[in-house]
Amino acid sequence: MFTGFFTVSGMYATHNRAGEITLTQHTNDPFTYDILIQTFTYSKSAADRNELEVQWGDQSVSIAPRTQKLSLPNFYFWNQYKTSHTFPGPGTYTIVVQDPNRNFGVLNIPNSVNVIFSVKTTIAINTGIGHNSTPVLLNPPIDRAAIGQVFVHNPAAYDPDGDSISYKLTVCTEENGEPIEDYTLPLASDSLYIDEITGDLVWNTPVDTGIYNIAIEIEEWRFGVKIGSIARDMQIDVYNTDNRPPEIMPLRDFCVEAGNLLEYDILATDPDSNGVNQFATGGPFLFEESPATFDTLFTGRGFNVSRFSWQTTCTHVRSQPYNVIVKAEDDHPILQLVDISNFHVKVIGPAPENPRTTATANSILLEWDESVCQNVTSYEIYRREGRLGYVPDTCANGIPSDLDYELVSIIDRRDSTRFPDDNDGEGLIQGIEYCYMVVAVFEDGTPGFPSEEVCGVLTPGNPAVLQASVTDLDTQGSILLSWARPRDLDTIPAPGPYEYIIYRSDLDPMGNNLQEIDRFTTTDLDDTTFVDSPVNTIAFPYSYKVELYNDEPGNRFLIGRQEVVSSTWLEIDETDNANIVRVRKNTPWVNYEYIIYRKGPGSQDYDSIGISDASSYVDDGLKNGVAYCYRVKTNGWRSVNDIQYTSINLTHFACGTPLDTIPPCPPDLTVESFCDSSYNQLTWTNPNHSCADDVVKYYIYYTQVMDGEMVLIDSTLSPDDTTYMHFPPGSLAGCYAVTAVDSFNNESNFSVVSCVDNCIDYMLPNVFTPNGDGRNDIFRPSNYAFVEKVDMKIYNRWGVLMYQTEDPDINWDGKRMNTDQIVPPGVYYYVCDVFENRLTGLEVRSLSGFVYVFTEPDAVNPVEK
Repeated sequence: MFTGFFTVSGMYATHNRAGEITLTQHTNDPFTYDILIQTFTYSKSAADRNELEVQWGDQSVSIAPRTQKLSLPNFYFWNQYKTSHTFPGPGTYTIVVQDPNRNFGVLNIPNSVNVIFSVKTTIAINTGIGHNSTPVLLNPPIDRAAIGQVFVHNPAAYDPDGDSISYKLTVCTEENGEPIEDYTLPLASDSLYIDEITGDLVWNTPVDTGIYNIAIEIEEWRFGVKIGSIARDMQIDVYNTDNRPPEIMPLRDFCVEAGNLLEYDILATDPDSNGVNQFATGGPFLFEESPATFDTLFTGRGFNVSRFSWQTTCTHVRSQPYNVIVKAEDDHPILQLVDISNFHVKVIGPAPENPRTTATANSILLEWDESVCQNVTSYEIYRREGRLGYVPDTCANGIPSDLDYELVSIIDRRDSTRFPDDNDGEGLIQGIEYCYMVVAVFEDGTPGFPSEEVCGVLTPGNPAVLQASVTDLDTQGSILLSWARPRDLDTIPAPGPYEYIIYRSDLDPMGNNLQEIDRFTTTDLDDTTFVDSPVNTIAFPYSYKVELYNDEPGNRFLIGRQEVVSSTWLEIDETDNANIVRVRKNTPWVNYEYIIYRKGPGSQDYDSIGISDASSYVDDGLKNGVAYCYRVKTNGWRSVNDIQYTSINLTHFACGTPLDTIPPCPPDLTVESFCDSSYNQLTWTNPNHSCADDVVKYYIYYTQVMDGEMVLIDSTLSPDDTTYMHFPPGSLAGCYAVTAVDSFNNESNFSVVSCVDNCIDYMLPNVFTPNGDGRNDIFRPSNYAFVEKVDMKIYNRWGVLMYQTEDPDINWDGKRMNTDQIVPPGVYYYVCDVFENRLTGLEVRSLSGFVYVFTEPDAVNPVEK
């Protein structure tokens, strides 16, 4: 049994039933967009729109012609309108399209036939956030429901930029995109809602037959910030029928590694044993390269099995999962009902393959194979101490934050697959297992799967050096080297005697220019120290290598692997009333304690001033401009062949002179425009009254356009000068920032940038008297500024064009265009687009109104009476 409402709607339905607006940004021009307007109209209506007016949200209006018209079942036309538009600059714009003919009989819109149909879309244009097109909606905004049956619809939104999408119900709109005042949601026996994540609109359940309209707002998000929205106005026809909709069996989500094939069989059944067809939409079907497919495998009475198949590639990788909408429709002969469900597919980039480590005495070389994906832009290198045995989950891209893995490097080339890890020149620690994972990062910043975990341990040298201590500070000073006695030496191939050779590289911690400085022979390997003297320990650092040879005649050879160690030196960061002492080294031992010594002005000795467990120490409370010198004693250890040795070292000395390098805090700035006098006044606070004590002047920066580069335009000479008048040429619009400068010439950060726009003062009179008396004979605006041109058109009451010009002064003398005849007295209508220089660039402001023309010889302006 089936009952409907065609009698009523067929008699009175007029025109527009549903629609939406989508925008596509031009690749080479971030301010130019193509617009696609889609409407669904009643095919039996006499009303038919070959073009629609578009309000762009920037005070401009244009016409979009219809480019396609298709006839659909159930008395629908599908109309497409297209045009393009260049916005004046960055900003957020709401585009509105309206049609006076909303269809008759919409039950939740009172007197719908007299309510204008409109849809709107909002877009944020900002070159700082990159390319931004709106989502596209892949399911049409028309559907049918049945009383007492759960109704589900999904717009199938897909964002080509990979932005996040959310959904919410909103209010249908009327003229100029304003909400319809008496609009209500359709009645439901239980509930009507939309899932904000999946986009499933669920109506549980319709209670009465008829036509209903609802509006869905599809919101677009990037990095947690809303950058646009689409308002879809859709129509749902509710019928009374004993047919029941089909049902799609529960669906699951997938994660798939790019390059793998995903095949998923989906079953839909029908409780009335009607035939069932299944369809699918979503982003995976839109790719030119390797799109997804959806094909029927088996079908029979009351069931359908279809297969989703997608051979993924590297180009499919993105941060957001793809939403696949599955629709099952029965083949009831009168009223076909549907079920809709969805699942997500997340495509993750493949892990870098074949990671491997090669250890030396001071560093570990990490290598891996180049990614097979051409759209990989970088690799992230993660490190931790100790093997974790981590096996990533099938949906876990990147490195989870709870794994205690630290990001230690980013390699910015796909073909660069080596990372020598020396801990940023600090050297790694002997005896610790260092483990690594590598992650390939794709063009949109999305990380792929991590590589397998690979580990390495530094190899101790032979001999293993334990000490390189600066024992005498002098141009003829000395450095003490010591090393561990070689143990477990196989004396059969190496019976001795033995020879040590000492190498040194001057003013170099890495051993890049090693030269032999001494050698000596021993028979029992108990000689494990060497004093390098004389050596200029005022200069630094030095690096050393100790080689051990079996020196038996006819059997001389190098024993083991060698390592390079450096003397320990200091670097001093000079800052305000303080020196920061930093200990630097290239050594294989671990320091756990640092004893800091200082020699002040007039002192001959170094005195202990503090102990730290970190390699840096802040010595504060000092006098600026006074030199202080430092040495540090380090206490440490080194593990060699499971034996822990003590390592005590003295550093070279270094000096530093504290000075003020800390900039003051920025002022608080306000800017006010004085249009009549054509200047902007800047006022700011004096930081000396709140957060600084030595500000001496200010720098003033300016740019004519929003987001432009700030240019220094002036400075003040006193900290008490906290106002400034700026007379910008040509335009008051601009942005300002002020910085504070202290007595050491440290400049603060910019104040908060404060912007002002040009004054809107282009006003037109509503009366003029072109009667030749020399008073008020010309129609022109009052005083104005910052107008580049206008597009002025003046019409008589019958819509005939009387005058037009692009001159901002207009200068209409009352004569009809291209004639010498004064127009008859009466009321005239004008439309004027004013092109004004504004903060965001050239903007268009539309004016319209009436002007009363009096041409009689004795006519005067009514204001003058």
